[in-house]
This record gives sequence, structure tokens and C-alpha cells, in this order.
Amino acid sequence: MKRLLIANRGEIARRIIRTAHAMGIETVAVFSEPDAKALHVREATSAFALGGTTSADSYLRVDRLLDAAVATGADAVHPGYGFLSENADFAQAVIDAGLTWVGPPPSAIRALGSKSAAKALAVAHGVPCLPGYFGEDQREASFVAEAQRIGFPLMVKAVAGGGGRGMRLVHSADQLLPALKGARSEALAGFANGDLLIERALLRPRHVEVQVFADALGHCVHLGERDCSVQRRHQKIIEEAPSPAVSPELREELGRCAVALAQAAGYVGAGTVEFLVDGDGFFLMEMNTRLQVEHPVTEALTGLDLVEWQLRVARGEPLPLKQEQITFTGHAIEVRLCAEDEHYTPHTGRVLLFAEPPPVPGLRFDHALETGSEVTPHYDAMLGKLIVHAPTRTEAIDRLAHALDQTRLLGLPTNRAFLAACLRHPVFHEGGALIPFLAEEGETVRAMLLPPPDAVLAGVLAAAFGAQPPATGLACPFPRPLRWLHGEQVLDVAVREQGQGALRATWGERTVQACVSPGRVVIDGVTWPVATAALGAGRWQVQAGAHTIALADLSLAPRESTGGASAARELRAPFNGKLIAVHAQAGAILAKGEPLLVIESMKLEHTLAAPRDITVGAISVETGQQVAPGQLLITFSA
Repeated sequence: MKRLLIANRGEIARRIIRTAHAMGIETVAVFSEPDAKALHVREATSAFALGGTTSADSYLRVDRLLDAAVATGADAVHPGYGFLSENADFAQAVIDAGLTWVGPPPSAIRALGSKSAAKALAVAHGVPCLPGYFGEDQREASFVAEAQRIGFPLMVKAVAGGGGRGMRLVHSADQLLPALKGARSEALAGFANGDLLIERALLRPRHVEVQVFADALGHCVHLGERDCSVQRRHQKIIEEAPSPAVSPELREELGRCAVALAQAAGYVGAGTVEFLVDGDGFFLMEMNTRLQVEHPVTEALTGLDLVEWQLRVARGEPLPLKQEQITFTGHAIEVRLCAEDEHYTPHTGRVLLFAEPPPVPGLRFDHALETGSEVTPHYDAMLGKLIVHAPTRTEAIDRLAHALDQTRLLGLPTNRAFLAACLRHPVFHEGGALIPFLAEEGETVRAMLLPPPDAVLAGVLAAAFGAQPPATGLACPFPRPLRWLHGEQVLDVAVREQGQGALRATWGERTVQACVSPGRVVIDGVTWPVATAALGAGRWQVQAGAHTIALADLSLAPRESTGGASAARELRAPFNGKLIAVHAQAGAILAKGEPLLVIESMKLEHTLAAPRDITVGAISVETGQQVAPGQLLITFSA
């Protein structure tokens, strides 16, 4: 293996490049048009333009990827995760082209890549599975009949793929057909395979997965478990190892079942067997036949480089260690930094300011970010991953939360502060977070994000004065009126410059002494580190301490324009995407929460619902149309 083509993008491409170069292997990056200036393109030994804008036109083009390998002289292909990483036809095409495939054999991908096939294999080898229907008959009538046999609640799942796409929780029979339709649509868009399965749903389990590794010589080991129970939209956002709920005895049994399933399928390479753990019982969910996003957690706990293991196994080498030689030290936690707000809505835009947190012991930050990076609607919303390894779980939580506080990322909404709040939530801190954690505690977590008044004032002063601090000369006898909008709150602040950079700010009944300088605002002797990003049209995003604050300058706006009456009668697009369904009809009377339309963005379908009881006025869009943030979709006549 002399030259490795990485059939992926972003942070995972950078991750593979780092290990390959350390092993003396040259790398080839591939890129779509939006990624032409991306970091992974600049860091690889060479790069090849795939063309195209969307995934379907670039990273999912098998022919273009093979063309890239031939044109650049690559002799091996690493698929990363996502895209074609679990596509058996791509793996076979790579092998047929005379290249080394860094992944499991196509036969193993077929046997395990389908959740239905994996469950059938698992049952045959004594791996526990939930009752369900995994048959080839995909007619709605068959699912209705099988659902009655299995009982509710149940889960609808796409047979192919992963990442939470094509999944729906169904509590009653009347929800089944809409769930099947939505899951099938999402699965077809994400995996080009609309086949589904249903199985009994556990409402309060943990999501615990086991990392396995096998070589071509018949050896297979497990590298312990990861607890991935903190999820939104069936997608993980926090992963940790070891699980706070797995005993040594349960770990041994989980590992035994995971290895048995891998060996039954003739597996080679890195894979992850995912289980639902309910008390002392556990049940197979699926096996992911690739490297996982959260593999750094296992690397931190074991001290191993899993990409290096992948490359060595692909070269035909035996596993570097036997099961008894694998050890686990300390505790590791990973969080997924995503371009989404606290309500899990994805966002696109340009990164206007990015700075990594200062280094601390055990901190790792895998990302592909820099100031000026464009976050487009064509790919996943994940921006990077912060991982901390520490001697204890409590230390890992504290260090990781602090690292999130210290990360500077402005220009578009992210879940940076939301993740830190999750880590600090008492339920997570005590090791009690189950899969419904965010469904049950999400509002509590969001309440933890509310900035204190002085943080908001620091943000207003930083945005108002920008990089130009107040005059350092004589005091000004006249106050400067500032009017800013924070959320739904209008803030009227009277600022009087006192000379030498000092301010006297009056806000409501409170008057404070303040000083503004680049990078910080001091209020009544308390220093707030600040970073600002001008979003245009008087809108600002400010990070004051650990708080991200969205502000709009209304100082020069007419007073009557600062209200929200017009906004209350409009529905505008919250993000870029493709409109795939319009449920509302002009003149319809709808209750709060009823679906209005569905937008597909960043590989997921998002239903926009009525914000209150409404009468639909005009509908300004149609199915199949691309929409942009802020675009008018629907008006309400009441």
C-alpha cells in the first residue's frame, strides 16, 4: 500500500490522512465543487476533482471515484464513514479494479449491512434480538398485520444505512402508515433503498455498542463498549466509554456476542455491533460495517490507532494484539459539534470566526473547520468532534464542558453551548442518561442556555462598539441610546462615555460601570471575554464567556418596525433545503402542531408545523422547490 485514495471529505478524511502519512503512505483527496478549498484537499499528498455539488453528483459516484484512483495512481481506497462506506457494490468495484479495499469483504457487508439479514444471522448464532418483522414482503398490509402480532409501541427502521435516517417510533396503529411513508421516503433519499423492518420498541433503554476488529487470518477481538444514549432525531451527539451502566460481566457477554456475529459473517476489519441495553438484558440493533464517527472514544481508552489497524489488516497483517492484551484506562467522552440550534434545526452559512480551545491534557478535536469555511446543505450537519480522556468520568465531563466553553465558533448557529449544558445536566452527570434523555430533559437543558443579564449587556456593548473601543479622551456629556433585540426582548440601553475608554450604561433600573476593549468587556469589575461576528443587516452573533447570543441592532429602526406582528402571520424557511411535501391548503383551519410542509436538508426530513391555531392564507411555494433561509413559505390569515 503506497498511495491511499480517501473516498470521503471533511474531518474523517483529515483523520485518515494523519495516520496514513504517519505510516509513510501517500494520500489522495477527492472533492466536490463546494469542497474545492477544503482542508482535507490541501492536506493530502494530491487531490482529484470529482465535480458536482451534491453527494449524488460527487462522493456517491462510483465511476468518478474509480477514475480518480486510476488517474492518481492510487493502489488502495479507504471509504471513511457515511457515503459509500457500507456499499457492497462499491467495495466489489474497488476490488475488481485491482485495488486494496480498506474495509470488510463485500460478502460481509451484504450479510450485515442489511438490518434484516443481520438479525437473521444473529438469531442463528444465539445473539438476542427483539421481536419484529424483517421479511421481504414490503406491502403496507403486511406491516399492518405484523404490527398487530408484535404489539405497540414499535420502531420502524430502514433496512439499509444508519445515522438515524429512516427511523420512526410508532405508539399506536393509527401512526403506522404515516411512519412507514416517512421512513421509506427518507431511506430512499439517503440510501437508495426503501425497504423497512419493524420491531418491538423499548422506551427507556441505553444504546451501547461494541467495537470489534477482525483480520483475514481468522482472529477477532472486541475493544470494549461505548455508551451512545444521548441522541436527538435518533442520532448520537454524546458518546462515552466505558458505559456507566455496564458491569464487567455484562461487558464480557456483549463482547462475546459481538465477536460471534462478526465471525459468523466472515468479517474482516473494523466494525461496530450496536445493542439496546435494558437493565441486565440486551438486544441486537444492527452492525455497522465501517469505522464509526465515535471511534476516537475507543482510541482514547485503549491507546490504539484504529485507522492504523484498518490499514494493517487491509495489507494482510494479523491483528496487532490478542484479546487478553487489550487494556482500558480511564474514561473518555466525545461530543459531536453540529451546525444546528438548540431545537436541532440544521443551519447553513459561513464560519466567520473559529478558534480551537486552548490545549488541556487529554483533549482532542477532530474537525475540518477554519474561519471562512462554508457549511452547505448538501452534506451532514456535523462540523467536528471534541474528545477528552481523563482518569475519571467526572474529570472527563468537567474538562470537556470547559473545552466547549472555550471554543470560538461564530457565523451560524451551533450546538456548542447545548452540548456543554447536556454534560453539566445532573442526570447525565450522574450516569443516568437513557435514550429518551433529551425528549424528557430537553427543555431543562435549553433553560440552562439562557444567558445572564450581564452576558447579554456585554454582547450588546461588544457588538455596538465592535473592534473600536469608546473614545479614550474627554467624557461625552450626552448619552448614546442603544436599542437591540435579543430573542423577543427589546433592550434599551443608554451609554455615556466617561473618557479613558470607560462607559456608564443604564439598562432599565440598573446602572453599571463598563469598559470595552477588543476581545473583552468589563462590567462592574467582572471581565467577559467576547468574540463578535457581523451577520449583516444589523444582525450580530456574540460569544460572551460561554454564552452565544444572537442580537439585532434596532437603534436606527423606526419604533413600529421592531414588533413581531408580521412574523406572527408568516412561516419562513429556517434553513436551506428542498421542499418535498406541502400538507397545508389555502383556507384550511389547522390546530397548533399540525404539519404544514416538509423540507429535506442535510440528509434528513424536517416537518414544519403550525405554530398555533391558524387559518392558512397564501402558500408561496410548491413541492420540489429549493428554499433558502428566510424565504416566505406560508402566510396565515388568522
